Amino acid sequence: MKTKVLMVCLGNICRSPLAEGLLKSKVDPEKVEVDSAGTSNYHIGDLPDERSIVTAKKHGLDITDQRGRQFSVEDFDSFDYIFVMDKSNHADILSLARTEEEGKKVDLILNKIYPNEQKDVPDPYYGGEHGFENVYQMLDQATDIIAQEIK
Repeated sequence: MKTKVLMVCLGNICRSPLAEGLLKSKVDPEKVEVDSAGTSNYHIGDLPDERSIVTAKKHGLDITDQRGRQFSVEDFDSFDYIFVMDKSNHADILSLARTEEEGKKVDLILNKIYPNEQKDVPDPYYGGEHGFENVYQMLDQATDIIAQEIK
């Protein structure tokens, strides 16, 4: 049975597509399934932000097969781990959890690097290219740890 991991941010076009692409590149697709979603419905069906695509490509990753989708309550049934990018996403996803067990599946992704510090991955949407590179580097570190833990 595959381990299933979901990455979540607000719009599912900047941070979570990078996290999805990074983790996919580090795990065996026969054993681990990775997806991403947004808490909002702003970008359903859209490609990741061009700046995320360019940043990923610069590091040898192609994320152009991804399309934005909104998180649904049924994702709790499908995924073993749900990593969110910031405290706002965390609160939004936890508010949808139907049980304590579902809530335990959710964690801030940067808690992997900074345990229990509740740090946010900054949203690079309104920033420049440098913001996307910074986010990439944070998520690269976090997904290294996640990949080791779920092997």
